[in-house]
Amino acid sequence: VQLQASGGGLAQAGGSLRLSCAVSGLTTSDNFMNWFRQAAGKEREFVAGIKWREGIKRYADSVKGRFTISRDSATNTVYLRMNSLKPEDTAVYYCASSSEAITTPVGIVSWGRGTQVTVSS
Repeated sequence: VQLQASGGGLAQAGGSLRLSCAVSGLTTSDNFMNWFRQAAGKEREFVAGIKWREGIKRYADSVKGRFTISRDSATNTVYLRMNSLKPEDTAVYYCASSSEAITTPVGIVSWGRGTQVTVSS
């Protein structure tokens, strides 16, 4: 599978951004699509995941109620809508596929290139 994230940029605290991840070459191992993020000097962390076929969603506690993951099966695109952004959301965001529901980078099948999100206070 190939993953290409886009849509990052600069936002003010309280603002919104929407990230997109174009997915191509899906295989039977790519049951879940996930968003991770990595802030400078920190480990990569799980943000949200969606089961591709059923659309079942999962979120990290830090973004629950603010971020929404979705997917468009017709265009093979995964989205991350980010509302009420905070400076601590500043990070490089990555989309990634996995065969199982995960909350750590272990088990990721494929990573896409990241997209930078910067939130100013």
